[in-house]
Amino acid sequence: MLVHSRAGKWATWAVFLLLFVPLFAVPLLVILAASFATHWSGAFPSGPTVERYAAAAGGDSLQALTTSLVTAVTASVLALTLGGWAALAAASLRTRGKRFLDALFILPVAVPSVVVGLAVLVAYSKPPVLLNGTRWIVILAHTVLVTAFAYQSVAAAVRRLDPVYEQAAAGLGASPARVLWRVKLPLLLPSLTSAAGLCFALSMGELSATMMLYPPDWTPLPVQIFAATDRGSLFTGAALAVVLMTTTLLVLAAVSRIRTRASYR
Repeated sequence: MLVHSRAGKWATWAVFLLLFVPLFAVPLLVILAASFATHWSGAFPSGPTVERYAAAAGGDSLQALTTSLVTAVTASVLALTLGGWAALAAASLRTRGKRFLDALFILPVAVPSVVVGLAVLVAYSKPPVLLNGTRWIVILAHTVLVTAFAYQSVAAAVRRLDPVYEQAAAGLGASPARVLWRVKLPLLLPSLTSAAGLCFALSMGELSATMMLYPPDWTPLPVQIFAATDRGSLFTGAALAVVLMTTTLLVLAAVSRIRTRASYR
């Protein structure tokens, strides 16, 4: 709702700050402060140190961050390919077909992610497709979980496309494949990049399904954060959480920049 009066604007900002600061800003600031602390016996942390960040730059922590990045990028590419293709295909289907695809792709997010993890574990722990104990079962679970968001984002963008562009290209003799590659996909590029960023962020923070599936040689960073805090190493877990958050935000900023450029093409 738009507020035009000065008093109303100040009241809106006050309500926003009262809700935003305690719910969002304070928890993140607490994590950031804890990542530099060695003790926290009073209202504020004490004993500032950067040793935990030095440890996060190598060894198991760096390997876990690399694992998370590889998993998130691979799952995002697969999800964008599958979800985008399904969204484009759904546009040519009748109402029943669209509803079926919508239900099919929304199902993994309609149930708890731990259920998806269990389903993947049971389905791919025996031949002919044996993935249990490999990195691929983790990547597969992440792909299943984030594909729904890619599908929904691209499907919404496809519905907003003006068919005039496709009709004009087809009228000039362009084949369906050329129309898709040179007309439809460039118009969908901003939505595709947004979906990719969303899938990446969700995959980077996924924990519930991952805990059921990850092998010892493929431990993502959220699992290591959980393990550190479970052992009582809260400050180490906080430093790893800051690293995870910063890495995700940097990638999302890069994706946002690409999306902005795509919007002005």
